[in-house]
Amino acid sequence: ILHYFPVALKRMLNFNVPPVKNSTGEPVWKVLIYDRFGQDIISPLLSVKELRDMGITLHLLLHSDRDAIPDVPAVYFVMPTEENIDRMCQDLRNQLYESYYLNFISAISRSKLEDIANAAIGANAVTQVAKVFDQYLNFITLEDDMFVLCNQNKELVSYRAINRPDITDTEMETIMDTIVDSLFCFFVTLGAIPIIRCSRGTAAEMVAVKLDKKLRENLRDARNSLFTGDTLGAGQFSFQRPLLVLVDRNIDLATPLHHTWTYQALVHDVLVRINLILLPKLFFHSVSGARPKKKNKKSYDLTASDKFWQKHKGSPFPEVAESVQQELESYRAQEDEVKRLKSIMGIEGEDEGAISMLSDNTAKLTSAVSSLPELLEKKRLIDLHTNVATAVLEHIKSRKLDVYFEYEEKIMSKSTLDKSLLDMISDPD
Repeated sequence: ILHYFPVALKRMLNFNVPPVKNSTGEPVWKVLIYDRFGQDIISPLLSVKELRDMGITLHLLLHSDRDAIPDVPAVYFVMPTEENIDRMCQDLRNQLYESYYLNFISAISRSKLEDIANAAIGANAVTQVAKVFDQYLNFITLEDDMFVLCNQNKELVSYRAINRPDITDTEMETIMDTIVDSLFCFFVTLGAIPIIRCSRGTAAEMVAVKLDKKLRENLRDARNSLFTGDTLGAGQFSFQRPLLVLVDRNIDLATPLHHTWTYQALVHDVLVRINLILLPKLFFHSVSGARPKKKNKKSYDLTASDKFWQKHKGSPFPEVAESVQQELESYRAQEDEVKRLKSIMGIEGEDEGAISMLSDNTAKLTSAVSSLPELLEKKRLIDLHTNVATAVLEHIKSRKLDVYFEYEEKIMSKSTLDKSLLDMISDPD
């Protein structure tokens, strides 16, 4: 997933053409405007540095107060909702930007497209609307092998929403259509037609039937099919088609209720929101001992480029704490070596031994300097995971999550409890 999705995003940010730098070697500078859902899609995949490398000088929320920048093009990445369309039309009337590249996360309807066209005509900005694209990126990629369909309105497609006893047929259809749209977008991005299997007589079958119908309708129109063209390859003709298995959550209710003791699970349970961690300022620490900046909260992104996270996210939390300490000791040893080499570079004497030692130390220092970016990145990750692990530990202590985990494991393994389950629940301590 992480191969296809960032490529699609970078293409969009480059005005929907493959990224190519201009003759000066610099990207075309631009502004990125997104809604909350667009922000959730981009943030797990592209860092601020990567956005800057793509020429994004500012990235702003659509509904925030924005000043006019009349000499810079703007790339929009939003859901085609009534509220968003109205705000985009207002931007056209206010002449906020030099040109407008409108990218919709899901397909925009003809009526809403006409609303934008009318607003552009009324604002005399028709020539400024450079491109309008349906991006079909209505899902959130969190890891190389995991994506989610939920958005800002989590209750819309939740287990509870589907299984409400008072749910109407219209509401159920809306939920199913939302899920199908996201799955359809995923396979458009993947460039492949899935083989669909589902459990019968459940909501999973409803999704499967709707998705199958939507895929067939798109393939029927060969000239406008989203699964043809150079950008997607010939995924629909491949013998290596992906298998989509749709299973109703009721088949396995225990798994989402199970609290595990791994680093990733604990971080997700107590800190995270779509791979973004927000920590209160009391958890800020630094390897160097520098005083932290005065902020109420600090955010951290957990991405595929975080080597420590990728290596230890599935490890038990006590092991993670040990690994952080080991990484810290390794970093300090490397830092001390650089300092030692710097201090002895002023060696005195001109005998052969001194010259030989100077030459040897120069080579070592050169090697140390060349590895400095890697060392700084290591320090950043140590700081990050020291802060995160400290915050998780505080939650464990304050909420007695270790005791909770122990009891849950005993109940699952049918071991003897120190006291009855009812007594444990009613115990105020």
